[in-house]
Amino acid sequence: MSSTIVFIGLGAIGLPMAQSIARAGSPVLGVEPSPEGRERAAAAGISCVASLADAGEVGTVVVMVATAGQLSAVADTALTTESVAGSRWIVMSTVGPDAVRREAKRLVEAGARVVDAPVSGGVGRAATGELALFVSGTDDDIAAVRSVLDAMGSPRVVGDTVGDGQAVKVVNQHLCAVHIVAAAEALALAEGLGLDPGFVLDVVADGAAQSFMLGDRGPRMLQGAEAPVRSQVGIFVKDTGLVADAAVAAGVSLPVLEAARDRFLLADAAGLRTRDDSSVIETYRTVVA
Repeated sequence: MSSTIVFIGLGAIGLPMAQSIARAGSPVLGVEPSPEGRERAAAAGISCVASLADAGEVGTVVVMVATAGQLSAVADTALTTESVAGSRWIVMSTVGPDAVRREAKRLVEAGARVVDAPVSGGVGRAATGELALFVSGTDDDIAAVRSVLDAMGSPRVVGDTVGDGQAVKVVNQHLCAVHIVAAAEALALAEGLGLDPGFVLDVVADGAAQSFMLGDRGPRMLQGAEAPVRSQVGIFVKDTGLVADAAVAAGVSLPVLEAARDRFLLADAAGLRTRDDSSVIETYRTVVA
């Protein structure tokens, strides 16, 4: 099998992940359907093709697409190639337990091996190779791709069955969504009280109210439309939907998640889908930009 790592999905977080693998010494071939994405990847030193069908023989494939539908489309393409048998797949997208199990089953039946490894940490940690990886699969399958996982961050084995990693990621995204919205609501409260929200951020930074999301998203919330896009509102529309679906399947009530999801849906309806997720603070203001 080829020693080249095929990396599918070179978006805001996928590209720095691919660069981390390359820095660790493995040859990387990107798969990115967007011409603009391929140009960005080339400028970052990652060679690209438009489709997995153009990648030739594959050994290890990393998938970092955005949705379950895109993962299914990638699997469809893989199953039309002759090199899927014997290949090793690392699914790092956040698609939920059911979707990763469904697509893994198709790939495994065709002779591939699959590891489930969704990530947390955002673009900043992707760039430094310090992501948290929630890894599940058999011991042998994880060991076979361990060097690739290590290149991107800190793998934590959370289960021996594909889908266990996605289940942990669902819990993670519940907390992320709630914490982002809580930060937005708190800063909106500061503004309503006539306080300087930047000053409030600084004051609470050393107290018990501090959180990663407040420290990370808070400054971008104050930048408004000028905030750089590190993670889009649309990602949390998708991810909170995955959390809600998982909760229904488990018979668990999540009223706090539902309140946070409503805010992301409001932001989406206000035309902020492609803005940074910190833009959810706009839903607390009278006029949405």
